[in-house]
Amino acid sequence: MKRVAGAPAAQAAGAGSALSDPSFSQAVIRWQKQHGRHTLPWQNTTDAYRIWLSEIMLQQTQVSAVIPYYLRFLERFPDVASLAAAPSEEVMAHWSGLGYYSRARNLHRCAQRVVSEFGGVFPADPAQLADLPGIGRSTAAAIAAFAYGARAAILDGNVKRVFARVFGIEGFPGAKPVEDRMWQRAVALLPAQDIESYTQGLMDLGATLCTRSSPSCNQCPLVERCVAYESGRVHLLPERRPKKAVPEKSTAMLVITHDGHVLLEQRPDSGIWGGLMSLPEIAEDSDDAFSAAAPFGEPESSEKLTPFSHTFTHFKLHVSPYRIRLSRRKDAARQSSHVWYPGERLADAPLPAPVKKLLLAVFREPDLLANR
Repeated sequence: MKRVAGAPAAQAAGAGSALSDPSFSQAVIRWQKQHGRHTLPWQNTTDAYRIWLSEIMLQQTQVSAVIPYYLRFLERFPDVASLAAAPSEEVMAHWSGLGYYSRARNLHRCAQRVVSEFGGVFPADPAQLADLPGIGRSTAAAIAAFAYGARAAILDGNVKRVFARVFGIEGFPGAKPVEDRMWQRAVALLPAQDIESYTQGLMDLGATLCTRSSPSCNQCPLVERCVAYESGRVHLLPERRPKKAVPEKSTAMLVITHDGHVLLEQRPDSGIWGGLMSLPEIAEDSDDAFSAAAPFGEPESSEKLTPFSHTFTHFKLHVSPYRIRLSRRKDAARQSSHVWYPGERLADAPLPAPVKKLLLAVFREPDLLANR
């Protein structure tokens, strides 16, 4: 595999600035080689596909949650060509439960572009990688560094936390002025060699030692230079996002069943749970769930199930589910966004995690089990 020796001009511009400190990168590299993580499923490879897949899955998701999804995903989609050729609903089904579903939609689109525009080979240039769906500047740098040895700076949440504490950077890291300053420092601190160990080391420090709530400062190779540790502000930095009221929304979901099947609805690609199957919805204040099921068959009985809530990034959703049994159902195929789905296949259906949990509980009921 060809190694990329240089960095884009924008990355290299700050390398000789006043922020440069070779001892910082050397400390990170030494620590990573001795104490960092070396056995994760996506390590010890230069396969850009596997590295890219892991980086996308790890966005806003813990390693322990990602590993089983990553391994199952690779079993079904072992390379970018197989992923690009797969139906979108199958990709969404393999992602179901991992959350942040726009990542899965972008993952599929990215694979298709890599195949159509780059002949199935991920580009080595971080700028070209960053132009692909779902790959921002930091993720592009990580892929380029691990797959091609490119000298490019990362700045994910873990790295922001390390920088905020070590260098005493105040302000919320997600605010653009603060983030811009961090990017300048990230570029200036890039080492001339061992970019893979340095990049992995920054990630490992944030994930294993410089954690948000219980940092292990006594084991950190940067503790002697850490401004937050010296000033007793480790738990104050990085500053948290300014609080604002979390909007709350409500809806009612219809669990319409007949003969061991449930009516599912295809959600649009955009919006929450985009591209997944879910349940038909009506206004939360509607008390007419019974008649709302009439277009799909002849309602026989209706009951209100236990309400639940689900928190998204920007709002909280309160769900009131209603179970409606039909004595006779209509052909949902005539309604392009709906399908009658067999209960025994729900465990593998492309459903949002809370909806799948609800349906699996419903389909454990004796009357539905008898109809399978």
